[in-house]
Amino acid sequence: MTGPPVVGSSVEDDLRRLGFDVRPAADAADAARELTAAPAHQRVALVDSRFTGHLHALRLALTDPRFPAAAVTGALTVQAEASGALARAVHARASVGSAHSCDVAAANLPDLVADDLIADGIVVQRPELGVLVAAVPADATAHARARAAIADVDEEKVRLRSAVKARDGFVTTFFISPYSRYIARWCARRGLTPNQVTTASLLTALIAAGCAATGTRPGFVAAGILLIASFVLDCTDGQLARYSLQYSTLGAWLDATFDRAKEYAYYAGLAIGAARGGGSDDVWTLALAAMVLQTCRHVVDFSFNEANHDATGNSSPTAALSDRLNSVGWTVWARRMVVLPIGERWAMIAVLTALTTPRITFYALLIGCALAACYTTAGRVLRSLTRAAVRTDRAATALAHLADSGPLAEAIGKGSAHRASPPSAPLAPHAPAMSFAAPLFAVVGTAALIASVWVGEPGAWWPVLGAAIYVICAGRAVARPLKGALDWLVPPLFRAAEYLTVLVLAARSEVNGALPAAFGLVAAVAYHHYDTVYRIRGGTGAPPHWLVRMTGGHEGRVLVVTVVAALLHGTGFTLALTALALALALAVLIESIRFWVSSGAPAVHDESGEPA
Repeated sequence: MTGPPVVGSSVEDDLRRLGFDVRPAADAADAARELTAAPAHQRVALVDSRFTGHLHALRLALTDPRFPAAAVTGALTVQAEASGALARAVHARASVGSAHSCDVAAANLPDLVADDLIADGIVVQRPELGVLVAAVPADATAHARARAAIADVDEEKVRLRSAVKARDGFVTTFFISPYSRYIARWCARRGLTPNQVTTASLLTALIAAGCAATGTRPGFVAAGILLIASFVLDCTDGQLARYSLQYSTLGAWLDATFDRAKEYAYYAGLAIGAARGGGSDDVWTLALAAMVLQTCRHVVDFSFNEANHDATGNSSPTAALSDRLNSVGWTVWARRMVVLPIGERWAMIAVLTALTTPRITFYALLIGCALAACYTTAGRVLRSLTRAAVRTDRAATALAHLADSGPLAEAIGKGSAHRASPPSAPLAPHAPAMSFAAPLFAVVGTAALIASVWVGEPGAWWPVLGAAIYVICAGRAVARPLKGALDWLVPPLFRAAEYLTVLVLAARSEVNGALPAAFGLVAAVAYHHYDTVYRIRGGTGAPPHWLVRMTGGHEGRVLVVTVVAALLHGTGFTLALTALALALALAVLIESIRFWVSSGAPAVHDESGEPA
């Protein structure tokens, strides 16, 4: 804490409440010596002793783990990766001595050093304070004004409001967040962490799935109630993270993956309950179809967003129309609800589970998700076709990773690219007529595969032929960088082809246990694809290439499953699907857990409010 102590100031106590060990420094030279003595692996902060403001303003600036450096007026903090730059900047300020003493007194040392860090290329995050106060008063009059401004603001009310996403679904905004934020505060005051709340949400959903699996009406009612309780906790964990700024790498991963695990486990519980109920209804096909549709919807979202993450020259009339519609109040909520985000979806599932049957629940879910998929996909296709945008190499790389191409597709793709452009000639950019080549190959391969699986009798070799055509088309689709207007459709088409192949083969086999085994296989593969998305979102790239090759890529797995279906019948087919599911699950889970627990991946939490 720099500068002479201020009588009556609470800033030193506030810093200790935030967990800091406070050390005084009379000037830049003293501050430089303290920084040199500080452990290099710890967060350090530079705070002007005249700082006047809300405790939460300091909390936002000095304790958020997502940023290597952050600052507000009169306070600056850096984490270990930027500590060297901070030490250099403070030493530079100290070295000029009295030449800058007047400047330091007027503008305060933390602000001057923050400007020096920015000039040195360090990104210094400045949190949005809103009505919160953070100031360094120059005289008694300014100090009195700052104190009055502090008194006019209900800091706790601001903190509770900021715990909720600025943009969220209708059900979450009006039926969950009004009270879940208070549950988040209750958890914070008792020392609970977001990860503990996330785990409680998962356990609650698994208990709900178990209740649904009983196949009784009381079990279905309890399942619906517990599913809503799980969603309340799911909202609470993120609000607790924002309320107390307890962001973490592990928490980001748990929050993202547990949502899918909860929903798909509940689907399985409904399917088991339907089979065990009085009617002995077999809805495993519907449960697997719901998982396939929901996962493909997510891949469409992820793929489109990554393709346009840093695109330049966005001039889509469709996007302009969307912005105009957002200015009309009621259309905002209508458009958020029609895409059936997680709050609306889980509320519908819970109510239908309690009041109807699993079959009706799945029918409603499939119809709702199909309409939402058509709405969002059609809008994104129109945006892509009507925009003048140049997609970057980063976007093309992200789409290539999302495609999950294995060694077969890679070999075909490299061979196709080599024949199209000899090594002696530079690769020519896509001509306008060729900009749709990648999605066209993906559509042709997917159609050939699904048609062969659909028309072929159980045990026939037609699906293997369809899979061979699919492998060739998959390789051709990724032969060039995916920078075309509709190239973002390639990954979701590949996901639909792989998942539907497993679904149709299992359903048409009419083998006892084949559909539950297929459900497990698709769940294992879907986890791998979700894990790829979350790594890309975190800026750490895709899973290691050896894992993609070991799991065969999407085209390799399709070929294996079709060959297994042709060779094995009866119980052998079910056992083969189960073995594949277990092997894939072990491979991807071990690598995923190792990465997220032990790596230096950033703590990236979803603040966009995009439907999940």
